[in-house]
Amino acid sequence: MDAGTSQIDNKRPLESRDTSRTVESSANVESLERRDSEAELRGHDEARQFRVYKRRWFGLFQLVLLNIVVSWDWLTFSASSKTSSEYFGVTETAINWLSTGFLFAFVAISPLVLWTLHFGPKPAILAASGLILIGNWIRYAGARSNTFGVVMFGQILIGLAQPFVLTAPTRYSDLWFTDRGRISATAVASLANPLGGALGQLIGPLWATSREKVPDMVLYTAIIASIAAIPSLFVPAAPPTPPSASSSLPKTPLLQSVRSLWTNKSFWLIFIPFSVYVGFFNALSSVLNQVLFPYGYSEDQAGIGGALLIVVGLLSSAIVSPIIDRNHAYQLIIKLLVPIIGLSYLCFVFAPPTKGLPAPYIILAILGASSFSLVPVALEYLVEVTWPASPEVSSVVNWTGGQLLGAIFIIIMGALKDEHGEPKNNMQRALVFEAIIALAIVPIPLLLGVKKFGFGGEDRKRYLVDGGETRSGATEAETR
Repeated sequence: MDAGTSQIDNKRPLESRDTSRTVESSANVESLERRDSEAELRGHDEARQFRVYKRRWFGLFQLVLLNIVVSWDWLTFSASSKTSSEYFGVTETAINWLSTGFLFAFVAISPLVLWTLHFGPKPAILAASGLILIGNWIRYAGARSNTFGVVMFGQILIGLAQPFVLTAPTRYSDLWFTDRGRISATAVASLANPLGGALGQLIGPLWATSREKVPDMVLYTAIIASIAAIPSLFVPAAPPTPPSASSSLPKTPLLQSVRSLWTNKSFWLIFIPFSVYVGFFNALSSVLNQVLFPYGYSEDQAGIGGALLIVVGLLSSAIVSPIIDRNHAYQLIIKLLVPIIGLSYLCFVFAPPTKGLPAPYIILAILGASSFSLVPVALEYLVEVTWPASPEVSSVVNWTGGQLLGAIFIIIMGALKDEHGEPKNNMQRALVFEAIIALAIVPIPLLLGVKKFGFGGEDRKRYLVDGGETRSGATEAETR
């Protein structure tokens, strides 16, 4: 080897080390810039003591009340579909339209709901209360005069009220709660809605024991709704000071928030299964009595099945939500629960023909437990992956998708009723349709976080902004 070659070879390690130092220095600069950016997002987090206020529980309680009442109104006639159809002199399909029209009303008013919630939950709560109050008494007037069209009009007014309170929990929890309580707050307010449905399915048949009692059932429901609506006037609009760093930042403009969803892959992986499973839950809740009745089940037994679906779900969510509030394992829970939901719909196909209570009750309980545990986790996960989009945007869009599909599924399942089958008017074909779609959806959310397919990325954006508050030693104070 000559001297020139030797000199070149001696220089190469030096050049390599210089290049390595340059890359390392560049990486350090990027790391520092990233940290500075996160610190800027947190703003004055470390220098300020954020507070939560006891009065937040009053607003949450009112959201719970309104969600209970509005869902009770939705299923007022479903649990007593045969008795109600006899009173009004219409078919059970017409009674189904009281549920279907309710869901379509949700979709129609959702743009206005989105705009209203952008200003805060208080205007939405007041709007819902007014519509619930008026709609219930119009519905009673129609029931008392045996005018089905008036009942439908009142039902649609109540349907217009539902999105104002059903989509409000994520906005309310973001405004009033820290990252250590948001999922639980969202769960309590959101899942109060199906609790109302359970009460309607349980209590409705007890009040409407005969067709002459249907107006009384509507009257009692209207009185309860009126009592529940009044406290909305006293709900505080906003806390005096924000509870967390993310809550203190200005909200992203509405149109910009909406546009950001269309390019967010994680949003779509949640939106599709959320909309389909909420749609099937709405459809099954509406026609459960018609699914079971041909096999010899009574309206009371069908009502108990619907209530079991919901009550077990509420208890399960009460266990799961506080756990996720602590560890924020959104993806893990979603990937565990979605296959259980799909399999539950498949198993339910075989439950009514057993003509016994154990099979449908057990499967409905499992379906309720998995579905209800999923709802608040999915809603809060959407806020995380779409942040800094305003939290009400993903909530309104997903609930609207669920209500729209629910209405469509009710129509389809009603059309699949086998009027000449064995037994007559059985809905087995509708249950098979439900199972096929539910299973086909399962793989979609399983792609969350799979970087190989481009679904990685940060899934806890808001949490990281609030992380300075909860991990840096800043304290959380509670005042009135």
